[in-house]
Amino acid sequence: MYVGVDVAKGVLDVAVEPTGETWRTTNDPEGIGALVRQLQPRQPTLIVLEATGGFETPLAAQLATAGLAVAIVNPRQVRAFAKSLGRLAKTDRLDAQVLARFADAVRPEPRVLPDEAAQGLSALCARRRQIVDMLTAEQNRLRQADAVVRPGLVAHIHWLRQQLGDLDRDLGAAIRESPIWRQKDDLLQSARGVGRVLSATLLAELPELGMLNRKQIAALVGVAPLNRDSGTFRGKRSTWGGRPQVRSPLYMAALVATRCNPTLRTFYERLLAAGKPKKVALTACMRKLLVILNAMVRDNQRWSVELLVPADSCC
Repeated sequence: MYVGVDVAKGVLDVAVEPTGETWRTTNDPEGIGALVRQLQPRQPTLIVLEATGGFETPLAAQLATAGLAVAIVNPRQVRAFAKSLGRLAKTDRLDAQVLARFADAVRPEPRVLPDEAAQGLSALCARRRQIVDMLTAEQNRLRQADAVVRPGLVAHIHWLRQQLGDLDRDLGAAIRESPIWRQKDDLLQSARGVGRVLSATLLAELPELGMLNRKQIAALVGVAPLNRDSGTFRGKRSTWGGRPQVRSPLYMAALVATRCNPTLRTFYERLLAAGKPKKVALTACMRKLLVILNAMVRDNQRWSVELLVPADSCC
């Protein structure tokens, strides 16, 4: 039995394969509890939800707590699957049916959901990104602002900087309270170029770090080169998809590492000498840094030259 749940802000549409059952319930604690009680005795093989910006999190957490296998999938992938079935119409009920068919045909890997502490750390990281975006926008506005609005902008920038400092302290405190996070944070920051922002982001947004091989972790983050070949045509390799919330601080860390980390600096300069564009070379450094950090966490080992990873096809 495979179950698809289309998640909206207020309602949940449920479909079951192969029975074809469909029903609707509310997306609130009462509705989620009723749905869990309905599904738990049936023990479905897999329940599939789309990522909907956080609306799916309470349901996924309750299903996982009840011991049910849950997979959260990319909506774009599901929509492409629907088109392959000739399902051009789109309603919540149809989407739930497509999700159930997708679960049966594709069998996506059930996802291990973060615990409450990890969700809190992820929320702090997300809020920090929002504050940084707002601070950047206000500073850009200040450069061309009229004198009449400049005092308000200056006051808001000052407040945002205070908020940023408070969030940094909260992130540090959350990591120090957990012995496991504290140990991993110490390992990650032993690499030159890796600071507290990237370390906290990896702990919160990439719990798979250290559990996957180098190709899998690079593909998960979105720094693995993807082929674009057909027949005799050989297209340029490019990266896409993955987790943008991880790539942004990883980019800044790789940029710093090409200047202060001898290993990454040598690697970067060798790529430039070989004629690689700077953007391609820096993306290769992002992948190399991520792969090394993955090995460090896997082996519980601080940064050392023995962890150097040979250049691969992304370069």
